[in-house]
Order: sequence, then structure tokens, then C-alpha cells
Amino acid sequence: MANSDLTKNIELIAQIPCANILGEGVQWNHREQAVWWTDIKSSKIFRYHLATQDLQTWDTPEAVGCFAFAENDERILLALASGFAWFDKNSGAVEWIAKPEAHLVGNRLNDGRVDRQGRFWSGSIVEQKNAPDQSAGLFCLNESEKVSQHLTGLAISNSLCWSLDSKKLYHADSPSYQIKVYDFDAKTGTLSNGKVFVQTSDKVEPDGSCIDADGHLWNAEWGGQRLVRYNAEGVQVGELKTIVTQPTCMAFGGDDMNLLFVTSARIGLSEEALAAQPEAGNLFIYRTDFKGVNESWYKGFVSQ
Repeated sequence: MANSDLTKNIELIAQIPCANILGEGVQWNHREQAVWWTDIKSSKIFRYHLATQDLQTWDTPEAVGCFAFAENDERILLALASGFAWFDKNSGAVEWIAKPEAHLVGNRLNDGRVDRQGRFWSGSIVEQKNAPDQSAGLFCLNESEKVSQHLTGLAISNSLCWSLDSKKLYHADSPSYQIKVYDFDAKTGTLSNGKVFVQTSDKVEPDGSCIDADGHLWNAEWGGQRLVRYNAEGVQVGELKTIVTQPTCMAFGGDDMNLLFVTSARIGLSEEALAAQPEAGNLFIYRTDFKGVNESWYKGFVSQ
């Protein structure tokens, strides 16, 4: 089944013409029955309701690398460029929690998500290197709103997700062309014994990932023009060619959790490339024969 074509199992049923510069961080909100994502470079978050086909946007004070919903708070938890903060989408109010890399000019928070125990994780990216040894890291915001760092020496943190049993953490430093897998202690929220899970071909960078209900990892290949599905051993068991060269992230959702939402990007594309793929930056919705699992939500303090 290696390298199998998934087009027999997947159908593109819609696309949302949002023309994101750098669409990312897509996730399904099962309570609202809506899909959310961010356009990092325009400092906006988006929400699209399937039933009403209503698209809404909110401006944020900084670029949003990723975000999370909370079990006990109506606000959204953001990984903004300079740190973690609560965001009230009704008032626009921002309450800062922590800025773990405030001392590193040129870094910003990037890809992340909530683990199955309710902690919010985000890795960073070195957008502008101002020192020879400047690097990015992987950070965790626990239920007490305390931040800890778990990886160092990174360039572009991506692909963060966990196995269904929470025993494995998957993560990529995109320019390494690898997705790594770590042993994960769900109780303490620590990782160890990192090893290569996937080595991408043709020097294609792995971007966002998610885990489906079968425990398989899906990855969007930046510049690879495809989504790839891997089994728990890191063996490719399927691929889906996309109509844009820069798919960035994906998430399952819908009533039956069989819809696949895929973000994409226009950034860095030449005029010729944009003319050839005018859909670049849109959100794509596929109907699949596969199912996902609901995204975990942050389990922090009840807001006062």
C-alpha cells in the first residue's frame, strides 16, 4: 500500500477563497461545528461555519502562529509572535501570559496544539537571525500557565502532534527534512529518546501534521504539493496531490469527522506561480473515507 494514491478515497468538495498569505494552524471546533485557522502574515484568525457558510475574521495584535480553545474560558489562547496570550474575540482584549523568547529578536512562535492532557504547546521559528547561535525552541504552557522549554537548537518548529495513546510525540524541524518521534510521558509532559520517524524526499519540508482515528500521521509537504499519510512505523501508506504547491496544515472535522480541512500559502510564490495556481492561500475542504479525532482543549484556570 506504500505510495498509494488517495484520490479514490478523497474528494475536494469546496474551497474557501480567503487568499491567505500564510494560512496555518487549522482546527475543528466541535462545539461550534466550525473550522478555525490563522493567516500568520496578516495577523488574522478565521472561522468558517459549515452549515451557514459564514466566514468571519478577527484582527490580532501580532501574528498568530497557532491557537487553542479552552475548556473553562470563552477566550481563545493564542501563540502570538512574541508569546502566549488570551484573546477575547468579542472585545479584542489581550491578556499576556508569558513571552518565553522575548530576549531573541527575530524569533516568533509558530506551529503548535494542545496535548491530550490539556497543555498548550508551541514551537518557534527563527525569522531573522541576529546572532550566529540564535535558534528556536519548543515550549509548553501547562494548566497553571507556567511555561517550560523542551527542545532547543531548532530553526522552524512544525508538525507537532501526539499518538492516540499519548505515548509518542511527533515534531519536525522543517529545514532538516525530517519528522522525529519522541517517547512522551503524558503525566509529566516531558519527551525523550528522539529518533527519525520520516525522512522526506526531494528535500521537501514537512509542515503541519495531525493524527487520524487509525493512529496514522498526516503531513502537509511545503513545496511538495501533497499530503502524505504514514502508519505508526513511519511507512508512507498514501498521498494526496493538492492543486497548490504549498499546503501547510490539515485537520479533520465535520459531523462524521470525515472532512479534511487544508490550509495553504501564497507567500514566496512568483507571479508566474500564482498565475498557475490562483487558488494558493485558500482553505480546501475534502470529503474522505477516513476519520479524525476531536482536537484537545486547554485545561487551565477558570477565568475570573
